[in-house]
Amino acid sequence: MKYLIASSVLVITLIIGFFFLPESFLSGKEIPYDDEQDGLSKQIVIRFSHVVAENTPKGLAAQKFARLVEEKTDGLVKVEVYPNGSLHTDEDELDALIDNDVQMIAPSVSKLTNLAPEWGLFDLPFLFDNDQDIEETLSSELGHRFLSLNENKGIKGLALWSNGFKQMSSNLNPLLYPDDFKGQRFRIMPSPIIAEQFKALGAKPVEVPFNQLYTSLQEDQFDGQENTISNIYSRRIYGMQKYMTVSNHGFLGYAVLMNKEFWDKLPKEVQRDIQEAMSETTSWMISESQRVNEEQLNLIARESSIQIYRLTEQEKMEWYQALRPVYQKFLQTTNDKEMKEFVKKRMDHLETH
Repeated sequence: MKYLIASSVLVITLIIGFFFLPESFLSGKEIPYDDEQDGLSKQIVIRFSHVVAENTPKGLAAQKFARLVEEKTDGLVKVEVYPNGSLHTDEDELDALIDNDVQMIAPSVSKLTNLAPEWGLFDLPFLFDNDQDIEETLSSELGHRFLSLNENKGIKGLALWSNGFKQMSSNLNPLLYPDDFKGQRFRIMPSPIIAEQFKALGAKPVEVPFNQLYTSLQEDQFDGQENTISNIYSRRIYGMQKYMTVSNHGFLGYAVLMNKEFWDKLPKEVQRDIQEAMSETTSWMISESQRVNEEQLNLIARESSIQIYRLTEQEKMEWYQALRPVYQKFLQTTNDKEMKEFVKKRMDHLETH
């Protein structure tokens, strides 16, 4: 009986299979190739790690770039953005890029002084008058030269992004004159030029990674810090400092970098699309950083009790005179003729205006 049942089940299965088999199978024709599946199997994934919040100019630019790349490549390239140091911290993201653990990062230019001292140019105080100065320099031949500065270390430079100007804050007293800095401890990024800046003001520089900034303030590891308004706002630094000076004394820029070996293996048309997306994002970020910093400065003024001061032109000149040795320090660290000429012109401009 059980064999009869088994035979019946087999016959029924064969009949059903005959009616439902694809026509191509019955006719002996080759099954058409699904090119949509082919696209999915060959999708290029770029992991883009950065250490700031998503609502900062850099965070917003990374998201915009990812969208543009996906649009321009019709989904062939997917950029996965990892913000807030969720994948790699300030301290290890450069090694992760070189090892191809991630394919893109956007560290502050200050961090790259360990690779080449020329990057210290962007840390010079009062290097730029306004955002137009920044845009012209980053898009100039001099700015483009920085993108190839570290290719011998396996790093491809794609763009220089601007987050605008840095401001000063302190928990001890207002910062209006050079003497106001004396004896205070200031958190800094790892940059010899920034360290020299605070030493020239009689303060003590303390290197602290960005992801540890808030905790370090809580633990009273330093008295003050410098940063853009967007970073001061996103990290709620304004709630832990009593005084802030809108000084526009320093520039905060980012070098958008890719693993060179990974870049070199990309098809030429993909490289072209990525460069187009990066160019559009870079132009957009100039105005976006201005908008975000201005908007969030107003929010800080409304939402907190921090006392906000703005440097006068006379006070800026007093800061510059105190910081002038920092320029001399940079001139001693580079043999690049064009960079030296750029710095000397800037010094002449500051001293005659």
